[in-house]
Amino acid sequence: MYSSKEPNAVETFSVNSSTDSARKQSAANQPPGRVISVDALRGFDMFWIIGGEQVARALEGFGGGPVVSAIAEQLRHVEWAGFHFFDGIFPLFLFLTGVSIVFSLERILHSGGRLAAVKRIVRRSVLLFGLGVFYYGGVSKAWPDVALSGVLPRIAICYLVAALLCVWLTRRSVAVAAVICLVSYWAAMTFVPLPDVQLKHETLGKKGSQLEAKPPTVLLADVSTTVTGTFEEGHNLAHYVDYRWLPGRKRNLYYTNEGLLSTLPALATTLFGVMAGWLLVCQSLSGRQKVARLLCAGLFAISLGMLWSVQFPIIKRIWTSSFCLVASGFACILLGVFYLLVDVWNQRKWCEPFVWIGSNALVLYLCESLVDFEALAARFTGGDVRLFLDGALGKGTGNLVTALVALILPVLLARFLYERRIFIRL
Repeated sequence: MYSSKEPNAVETFSVNSSTDSARKQSAANQPPGRVISVDALRGFDMFWIIGGEQVARALEGFGGGPVVSAIAEQLRHVEWAGFHFFDGIFPLFLFLTGVSIVFSLERILHSGGRLAAVKRIVRRSVLLFGLGVFYYGGVSKAWPDVALSGVLPRIAICYLVAALLCVWLTRRSVAVAAVICLVSYWAAMTFVPLPDVQLKHETLGKKGSQLEAKPPTVLLADVSTTVTGTFEEGHNLAHYVDYRWLPGRKRNLYYTNEGLLSTLPALATTLFGVMAGWLLVCQSLSGRQKVARLLCAGLFAISLGMLWSVQFPIIKRIWTSSFCLVASGFACILLGVFYLLVDVWNQRKWCEPFVWIGSNALVLYLCESLVDFEALAARFTGGDVRLFLDGALGKGTGNLVTALVALILPVLLARFLYERRIFIRL
């Protein structure tokens, strides 16, 4: 990981002639030829990761009526089947990883060739995977209570495979690979038999030791029947594969949200981002044509995902193929809207905080684990201040203010780093 004079954002190799003059007059501190909307959207995504859940919890106790309740609901993950706004946040990050691959790989291939590209891809993936293990506690506990799965490890694996596919395959082959990922995952989840055992248990999500998990010789000893095509929590092929073959600590003792088998459709999400990146660098299309295609592709993906969900439900925690399509469509539409506002209409002032965050997204993600921003915010807004706010403005206001301050603090850190031209990346 190193500090650079340039942010870890996407760089373009083509400029839309219809907006060239406007881009040359763009906001300060932005080098020419950059797709600022990708920086901004990455920052928008990270904005919710570093504070969205805390705000949602605070809104729940605010008692603000149906509108506030609806907002709070969208800022929570669906427990199992369904889709909320917050369920699209992690897929959006994977999607943007795919978009970034197009730009960074183009530069490396032109300057150093395939061998240099492969070396860089492998190095970045290993470092990102290692940071992911560190994020989840590193080796602070003895094996098997060391987590090898999670958000950053999944990003590392998806980046590694997607980038290598882009190095060695044609664009058509990459698109076919994405389809194969979705169809093969659906076929496995639907038709491959598994022991009829329920892995969901009473300590779901609690901080117990992995040593509490029963080995297969015990848990499967009396199981003689098999099932196919079941998508219940703890009773599906993805969770069974995690139980049998995922090493280390698992979030739910026998399985986790970022497991082995569900990495396959997550890879498809990254490849869909690659395809969006190809569209952004296309020199034969105007900015508005790119926006139209992004929006249409997003709506098509959502529609296809909803249709598929009749048989294969939309479930984030096992990343069903229908969920992948809905989440990728959600990401595609957001990219289209951001690209229209920021790079076509050149409206950039409103998204400056998101650009700050997006320029050091990895740093802020790690800080969210290492620094208790909520406890730090309580030093300014807790105690009598909280009681006063509850009494003067209504019950729950104090907690909401604390959550908002806890969200603002990392944003200020991002601004501090951005204004001093400190950009840390892999």
